[in-house]
Amino acid sequence: MVSQQKRALGWIEWLKGWLSLFYEILFQRIWACHLQNPLHLPHLHHLTCIVTGSTSGIGLEIARQLAESGAHLIMACRNTKAGEELIQKWQEEWTGMGVPLNIEVMELDLQSLDSVVRFARAWNARLLPLNVLINNAGIFSIGAPQRFSKDGYEEHMQVNHLGPALLTILLLPSLIRGTPSRIVNVNSVMHHLGFVDPDDLNLVSGRRRYGSMIGYTGSKLAQIMFSSILQKKLPSEAGISIICVSPGIVHTNIARTQPRIIQAGYQLIPYFLFNAQEGARSAIFAATDPQVSEYCGVLKADDWPTCAYLSCDCRPTNPSEEAHNVETSQRVWEKTLELVGLPSDVVEKLLEGEDFQCKYGVD
Repeated sequence: MVSQQKRALGWIEWLKGWLSLFYEILFQRIWACHLQNPLHLPHLHHLTCIVTGSTSGIGLEIARQLAESGAHLIMACRNTKAGEELIQKWQEEWTGMGVPLNIEVMELDLQSLDSVVRFARAWNARLLPLNVLINNAGIFSIGAPQRFSKDGYEEHMQVNHLGPALLTILLLPSLIRGTPSRIVNVNSVMHHLGFVDPDDLNLVSGRRRYGSMIGYTGSKLAQIMFSSILQKKLPSEAGISIICVSPGIVHTNIARTQPRIIQAGYQLIPYFLFNAQEGARSAIFAATDPQVSEYCGVLKADDWPTCAYLSCDCRPTNPSEEAHNVETSQRVWEKTLELVGLPSDVVEKLLEGEDFQCKYGVD
């Protein structure tokens, strides 16, 4: 009887998820009509920001706008040559408009957890404060067969969740030095369609038939769950706010490698989709608006079961009902740390300044 009730609840949540997705497609422009495009930003010379996946799509727009507002920007990307070319282009366009943009490129490949560890070590070794970490890089391989990363993990789960989770934990010392600081995770309304089995993050047990939609939506839900537990573990005095954001349904270059029917759909509904500049607004807002940290503090004081979540119109909203499942979130937290090779008490060790071992990035 209980099993039947859980199954029924699953179908209800699945239907709610599809309704949320179509509702956002149809009405996101109306909801966000009050927002400037691009957002008006104050001078950000006091901020140091790391943005992953910053050479294309909304990541490119996030990086460019933060840099043009004066932030010290680190483009964390797999293709460093593309990053250097963008910097040169932006500097040339910026000539005569003020001091040169303060941008640099560092290599980061989320398909390799060794690369994540090397990046974090290189940054932490500089002993500089980090004010904003924006985990933007992600993949959605629509219709593709199940693929695995260099580390043996399902591709969506590693790039969208495991890699960013490891990066976030390892950069906590720099984020504490930069307090008050923020961790912004670019999520998706499609997490409403996701379900996570902490014991089967790789989707290899056969209990669920693999599909790219299952891989993607589960990775985005896992990101929220992990972020919610991390927010609870960080004491208020650490001064770190964690926010997940939905960029909306965005027209980016994701469709170029997709089946023709998907590409055709992108061409049929351009009015309803955000462009990259519009899709970048929620992440930029979460990274810079002074009221966001206050909102995060209220949620933490109330012991809210999820971290802060902002919709594509930059307003607070609730993630899915499944994201509020504290028991599953705790199991996702524990399994994630196990998979990325960190001890279960890693946050406590970091806060106490103690050493710990990670199985990745070992020379």
